[in-house]
Amino acid sequence: MDRPDPQTTPFDPWSFRDEASVIGSELVGYKVEATDGGIGKIDAANYDVDASHLVVDTGAWIFGKKVMLPAGVVNQVDHDGKKVHVDRSKDEIKHAPEYDADVHTDPAYRDKLGGYYGEMYDPARPRL
Repeated sequence: MDRPDPQTTPFDPWSFRDEASVIGSELVGYKVEATDGGIGKIDAANYDVDASHLVVDTGAWIFGKKVMLPAGVVNQVDHDGKKVHVDRSKDEIKHAPEYDADVHTDPAYRDKLGGYYGEMYDPARPRL
């Protein structure tokens, strides 16, 4: 699936694009695949309206840190293969604002993270 056209489909970082593929599902433990390879496993998932996100344990990939991915970057869920595909590259995820469990619900942090990923839907923005 391609990225949405920002002229016709505004990016909503905190909502799954295909709610039907996730509602009632437990994604914790699923592997996460970026556009250029695996990045880790889902450690936690939140399905709240306007706050949906995944917390991914990257293991050794980026020195064992966790990253928070807004639900809007989820491209596809493969329940048979237990994989979640996101439409971001490893570098884009690696350079996202750092996940902090103490502030991840803070509106300022969520605005910063949502803005970081939302900028990637700007057609004038060069790709990494």
